[in-house]
Amino acid sequence: MVLLAAAVCTRKGNVLLSRQFVEMTKSRIEGLLSAFPKLITTDKQHTFIETESVRYVYQPLDKLYIVLVTTKASNILEDLETLRLFARVIPEYCRNVDEKEVSDKVFELIFAFDEIIALGYRENVSLAQIKTYTEMDSHDEKVFQAVRQTQEREAKEEMKKKAKELQRQRMEAQRSGRSPYTTGIGSVNSSTGPMAPTQTSEMPLPTNPTPTPSASRPKPSGRGMKLGRKGADIDTFVDSVRKDGGVVKDANKIAAAEPTRTTTAPAVSTSPLHLRQEEKMVASLHREGDVDMFEVRGILCLNVANEELANIQISVAANDNRQVQIQTHPNIDKKTFNETGVVRMKQAGRPFPLNTDVGVIKWRFQSTDSMDLPLVINCWPSESGRGCDVNIEYELQDTSLELYNVTISLPVSNQGGLTVAQCDGSYEHAQGHLQWTIPLIDKSNSSGTLEFTAVGSPDSFYPVNVFFNMNSPFCDIRLNGVTLSGTDQNVPYTSECSVITEQYTVE
Repeated sequence: MVLLAAAVCTRKGNVLLSRQFVEMTKSRIEGLLSAFPKLITTDKQHTFIETESVRYVYQPLDKLYIVLVTTKASNILEDLETLRLFARVIPEYCRNVDEKEVSDKVFELIFAFDEIIALGYRENVSLAQIKTYTEMDSHDEKVFQAVRQTQEREAKEEMKKKAKELQRQRMEAQRSGRSPYTTGIGSVNSSTGPMAPTQTSEMPLPTNPTPTPSASRPKPSGRGMKLGRKGADIDTFVDSVRKDGGVVKDANKIAAAEPTRTTTAPAVSTSPLHLRQEEKMVASLHREGDVDMFEVRGILCLNVANEELANIQISVAANDNRQVQIQTHPNIDKKTFNETGVVRMKQAGRPFPLNTDVGVIKWRFQSTDSMDLPLVINCWPSESGRGCDVNIEYELQDTSLELYNVTISLPVSNQGGLTVAQCDGSYEHAQGHLQWTIPLIDKSNSSGTLEFTAVGSPDSFYPVNVFFNMNSPFCDIRLNGVTLSGTDQNVPYTSECSVITEQYTVE
């Protein structure tokens, strides 16, 4: 058979979409389709019409027609079989076969038509293959989007921290009548150098160092990047588009529909002495169970609000039997910490800065052993006649851990529906992603299962992204107490611990 064109039109002859598979002029295809409604008669039972040059093969779809325009020499049986396939494709993309729905899905339908016909000849494809081909996506694009979202979240968290630190400095300056930018460990002329007052002071580990933003920013030159100017240009452009009648979607509303994890900036403590432990996890796992990389980075920060408590020492117990690398700040007495686990200033009598988050020790743990993972995810998609049967299982390997706000997200097409057979927890299916949520995973529910059936191939359900947080450190580094330097007098303090996943992916 030689198929010239396929079209969807109304009963009155209005063409909603038309796809030509051979080279034809626009005027010729418009003439053929405009003549079609006039040739339909109600006294005939068949659904094809022959003219001097072409044959129309058509089928009613509610208030519409699906029309194939072929040559007269084509095989009528093949034409009817192809027509049935076209008629099955349209309801797969349009919930209601009407003018509005077809107009909204016009490009999806054209892409599907192109999978059926190539250069006028029928391809040997089924409906399931057509959906698989049209729904294929780029793994590289998903990785790029995930990296970009992670960078944006980190930038927002850093801005929140900066704003809170600057606000605390301004309030302290107003109370004491001094400049908010003169705080540091010791004086500026100290031989060991001041600690940056407006950021968490950190030192990079020996390997794979992570750069930290400087507290003092040089004045940008003409060639440098001007973030403020770029934002102003974008706002001006958006305003001009809206004035011209264009529609600009709110990026915040779009991002809200995407799979995200809940992160909260550390609250400003009103305690005279506050200690904060923070850990971030990064894991890249294979679907077969191998571990590409698992890393945990942690830091211990203190914030002193009372000048009388500036000369203190902190007792830390590092009881982790794994290969955890621990490093102290350059102004901390490293030898004393290694021998006794006490964090104190290297220079005796030197106070900690006031109203500033100061990082005193940091640690890192790396592993490629799956037994070190806090949570193991097994995803088993298998093809069936209805699409794919998918079984996802989580397992908490260390039952002493408690994981909060666990979200397991994976791509699941909106086409074809979703049938859930079992779910330990709750789930939500929207915008091409299925999010499985478990509020708490501990020893009482150390394993759970989600079983569902959806359209797609086994590879289409990857990558699987996992998000959770913890209220106790993953690495066994804990606080024993705080005393005044050189004494055994205990000092009251408050503490908090937060563990989040920056990236936890199964590919």
